[in-house]
Amino acid sequence: MNRRALAACPVRAAVAAIALAASALALPAAAQSIGAQPFDYSPGRDPVLQPCDERYHRGERAEAAACYTRVSAESLDGAVRAEAAWRLGDLQAANAFFRTALELDPESFTIRERWGRLFLATHQADEAARLFTEALDLNEDYTPARLGIAAVALGRFEDRARTIVEEVLEGDGRHLEAHLISARLSLENGGVDAAREALDEALDIAEAQDLPPLEVYSLHAAADVLQGITASEWTDRALAYNPSYGEIHATPAYYYLINRRYREAVELLFEAVRIQPDLWTAHAELGVNLFRQNRVEEAQAHLALAYQGDPFSAQTVNTLRLLDSLENFVVLRRELPEREVGAPAMLLRLHKDEAPVIDAYVTGLVADSIQAFTERYQFELEEDVVVELYPEHDDFAVRTLGLPGIGLLGVAFGYLVAMDSPSGSREGEFHWGTTLWHEVAHIFTLEATGNLVPRWFSEGVSVFEEWSTGPLPGRHIPVRVLEAMADDRFLPVAELDGGFMRPTYEGQVIVSYTQAGLLCQYIALEWGQQGLVDMLNGFADGLSTAGAIREGLGVAPEDLDRGFREFLEAEFRATLDVLEEWQGLTQATYRALDAGDWEEVVDQAETAVGTYPDYVDDGNAYIPMAMALEELDRRPEAMDTLETYWRLGGYSPGALRRLGTWLHDAGRPVDAIAVYDDLIMVTPLDAEVHTTLGDWMLAEGMADGALREYRALMATQPHDMAGAHYRLATAFLALEDQARTREHLLYALEIAPHYREAQQLLLEIVR
Repeated sequence: MNRRALAACPVRAAVAAIALAASALALPAAAQSIGAQPFDYSPGRDPVLQPCDERYHRGERAEAAACYTRVSAESLDGAVRAEAAWRLGDLQAANAFFRTALELDPESFTIRERWGRLFLATHQADEAARLFTEALDLNEDYTPARLGIAAVALGRFEDRARTIVEEVLEGDGRHLEAHLISARLSLENGGVDAAREALDEALDIAEAQDLPPLEVYSLHAAADVLQGITASEWTDRALAYNPSYGEIHATPAYYYLINRRYREAVELLFEAVRIQPDLWTAHAELGVNLFRQNRVEEAQAHLALAYQGDPFSAQTVNTLRLLDSLENFVVLRRELPEREVGAPAMLLRLHKDEAPVIDAYVTGLVADSIQAFTERYQFELEEDVVVELYPEHDDFAVRTLGLPGIGLLGVAFGYLVAMDSPSGSREGEFHWGTTLWHEVAHIFTLEATGNLVPRWFSEGVSVFEEWSTGPLPGRHIPVRVLEAMADDRFLPVAELDGGFMRPTYEGQVIVSYTQAGLLCQYIALEWGQQGLVDMLNGFADGLSTAGAIREGLGVAPEDLDRGFREFLEAEFRATLDVLEEWQGLTQATYRALDAGDWEEVVDQAETAVGTYPDYVDDGNAYIPMAMALEELDRRPEAMDTLETYWRLGGYSPGALRRLGTWLHDAGRPVDAIAVYDDLIMVTPLDAEVHTTLGDWMLAEGMADGALREYRALMATQPHDMAGAHYRLATAFLALEDQARTREHLLYALEIAPHYREAQQLLLEIVR
């Protein structure tokens, strides 16, 4: 972004009630937005600002505002005037003053660092990082600039934040901000004891150097909530120091959020904005998390307030726009089978263009998964399950983190699941049925434990359930995971959460997902399904990973790690020993495919499949082998190849279409129907798939299934609407519903009066 201005993004006004709420705040002239100056712990703070800072830190807002106004009017120093304007909430003026100050002193690394902090506070991390780097180019030893880069890395969950802080503390153990960042890093990984040590050091420094201790207090309060202490002495100390310091509640709320404890976070955020109504970050987080609880109107109100005070937040702007777009969705209530009246049900939020097509499939899959997980994890739902499917991936990304561009496909917020719809990615890029199954499993691990379950266990159970009970059969292990396994890069179970939170190498998050799934599979093999349930109960009782392992499985974490390594050795050693050979064979297969050398394709692919038969994901050898066999007029072998691929969990839409057709032509209609049923889990919006599957089902006497498919066909608005009505009529005829048979025949004839088959069937009905 150009440093000439701090730009805001326009957004449509939310609701009239928001304006009323905003007017009720009666904000003082010195209203603090997210862009207001954070605590400045650097030794170069101009003394003229310090009397104003003292009043500000104590919550004496009106007095502080008058002081900063006076300093700004009297000072000739552009940097000082920038700091004063920043405190007063005039960010454009602060930006202009910093720019002018740097023009007068182009070699100043201190001005660059402070200007960078302004950009960081206004969500412009790239520009902030450039200014911090420029400052270090001028003075490589300038610690505040190094910590500015660490702050950027902290916000991006990059592991280099820890490296920078450790280097700073080795050289200057008395730098308050370094200890605060260290504490934050430890808290994110659950290292409460390490965080306490860093905070004790920080508090000593704050008291010795007469610096504000409020961040220390708020992080101590966060450590308390992670240890189950909700009435924290640190909260009392902070409010005694500054009665309007909302961060004393907002900071602990953040650590609730990253541990997916959304209800507790919302309670704290409400308290934060109560005592500090202009804490826009808290309004934004509150809005986002109310939305995660399906409290849409409340969410919109707080997000609109956040936007009024902080128009620079992309998360706020994007989420408000997404809320505006919900007018394009429908909410469908679906009862769960065999449940009493008033029992928890399903609420489906689907795009109005897709809902008529996918409603039945989503409903069926959610119902099946809830039934399975209720039995397997011995937990009864207590609230409605909300499932949202977004046709636009960036809308789902905004729903998840407030920003587009994330690589996730689904997410669970307690009882609410959001994910890409089948049209959210290109055909065949993801198996939407498996994604939905995975996310519903999260509902059970999160809610059965009051969201106390660690990330590795919740993700591990969901991955394990994908493999063992989900709609896509088989264990799917990405190649990069096998490579990490071969390189001994799996983490001990006690450290596995770190692989999700702050990965240290590219692809570690995917590796951690798969490792967690394999670990849960190992637990189920050794201790049975009850072992997973017992661990879940341990987490519900507030036990740590180590405690849940000891209590639920009766072994130490080190023993579990040892047994898991033996399990991996037995399961994967043969594959790991030939991994490079298999990769070479697969590459040779595709080179031969590109050259059209069908015999060579078959030779290389057969060897590749024999070397690693379980691999059916991208770049597998089954599909090129089947294509080559078909080209060589060896259809039965090609069909066997694709059938093996399908039964192992392969789901390429083109391959499944081909296999289904071949099986049907070979006189195996039931198997063909099973293949096309699985195809629905990949591409449910394809009218041709519904037509073919419905025709096959009707021919096999599966009238209910045919009716479902023909209804979905109708909802796709096919070009041949008369034919779609005729097919519906034949399904109703098979179900002996003559009234609806006649109704759809008349619709067909209204569209195509000379439709001979419809005429004949109507005549038969009349007779």
